[in-house]
Amino acid sequence: MSHWFFKYKLHHIPFWIANHLAWMMINVGSFEGVINYLFKGELPVKFIGYIIFQAAGAYFILYYLIPKFLYVGKYRSYILAVLLTVLVCTAFITAGYFLNAYYSKLTFFELFNKRPDQWFVIFSTAAFPSTVGSMTLAMSIKLGKNWLEAEKRRIAIEKDQLETELKYLKSQINPHFLFNTINSIFVLIHKNPDLASESLASFSEMLRYQLYECNDEKILLSKDLQFLENFIELETLRLNENQTELVFELNHESARGHQISPFILLPFVENAFKHVSKGKTQANFIKLILFVTPENVLHLYIKNSRDEKISTENSGIGLKNIQRRLNLIYPNRHTLEIEREIAIFKVSLKINL
Repeated sequence: MSHWFFKYKLHHIPFWIANHLAWMMINVGSFEGVINYLFKGELPVKFIGYIIFQAAGAYFILYYLIPKFLYVGKYRSYILAVLLTVLVCTAFITAGYFLNAYYSKLTFFELFNKRPDQWFVIFSTAAFPSTVGSMTLAMSIKLGKNWLEAEKRRIAIEKDQLETELKYLKSQINPHFLFNTINSIFVLIHKNPDLASESLASFSEMLRYQLYECNDEKILLSKDLQFLENFIELETLRLNENQTELVFELNHESARGHQISPFILLPFVENAFKHVSKGKTQANFIKLILFVTPENVLHLYIKNSRDEKISTENSGIGLKNIQRRLNLIYPNRHTLEIEREIAIFKVSLKINL
């Protein structure tokens, strides 16, 4: 029953009645006067005329003029058509005053305190303002409803697009990580097969973590830090310890209880190992500091040397992807500063968790 009531727009009838009762209350000045006019006097022809013609004009604007002119950009035609509609409806409503007097035993003057030749006064001071107000209200409700529905659709589409993009960016992290790590183990095989075997086992554990524990939108920061430490140990194996200074300070204690999006931090560490200098004529180093402040702000500082003769302006898809992910996941909640000096690369990341 309820579905049928709303399907045929029958709920609009109480709206129009309530709207005109409000107008009548303003004009009459009392609720008792409204009741006397509607139920204790003669047939309220004038009141019914207001409802019929204003509703008809409003629906004509909403379901014909707006789609035909407003939505296609014909603004001048739309304004002229709306104005004409309002004037025509006002004219019919004014005619309703005369019809009301025709069916009444009272004279026109007794009913409305106006002579019949003063019809323009009724037209301009009573019928026209009421018609403009009622149609404006109806258009405001309809256009507001359309805007809300369009906004909901836009937000839903935008959300789907963001989720798709995030999945795509996250899927690119996995091959990037795999490529670099497999290369590290491959290099290690020729140097120390036993150590390479241990590294492969550690790598297997990292893959298991990546496949089964990182499918949620957020994971425990403590687990992500443990993954970073395993990654660092694996990457350290292929570096010459006598040539590269390594300083890593990951504060696990401050990370307890916090969550973070998976693999947000990894690309920065990856990038440091990938582009750290390896020459004998300069100081080679990687320095990393990570902690969470009492205000729940994660701080990540990475500084690494880089080969003076090799430009790293384009650091591959890793940093580009992570910058995009940060903008999508932590909008207005992070700051990322990247400095490229001649022989040094610096990253400073802050995330409000």
